[in-house]
Amino acid sequence: MKLLKKISLGVVLVFVAIQFFSPTKNIATGNHTEAFIKQTNPSPELKNIFETSCYDCHSNNTDYPWYNNIAPVSFLLADHVKEGKEHLNFSEWENYSLDKKDHLLAEIEEEVVDGNMPLSQYTLLHKDTELTANEVNKLVEWVRQTRIIYQLGKQPK
Repeated sequence: MKLLKKISLGVVLVFVAIQFFSPTKNIATGNHTEAFIKQTNPSPELKNIFETSCYDCHSNNTDYPWYNNIAPVSFLLADHVKEGKEHLNFSEWENYSLDKKDHLLAEIEEEVVDGNMPLSQYTLLHKDTELTANEVNKLVEWVRQTRIIYQLGKQPK
């Protein structure tokens, strides 16, 4: 029993200690997705979908939930955001080549059609981020139209 108490005390002390450390937050100022919006011209409805369902993990600005202030959750969220931005960062859209933009658009279509995005662990706690079949269809149509423009080598206006 003494060993169990010591282990429990150790776990509690570690938990308390890690609360004093936190990862750097992903927070940008200004209109960090302006280039993406200007270049791809999504409808207001699609723009709202991106803001609600994509930008937290795929841009330079995350709207953090209250539980992000508790370690180890803060570290898990930071890792998800870092990984998401490595795949696609809407805030860096203007820095991608036309070929890269076309590829990313294809990936967006594939991921939403397959139901991989937004992540199920994200939609579990953020119900408003789940995409309806109608939203997926609109997003796919927009992706296909935008890809045609990129494949023609013309930057959308």
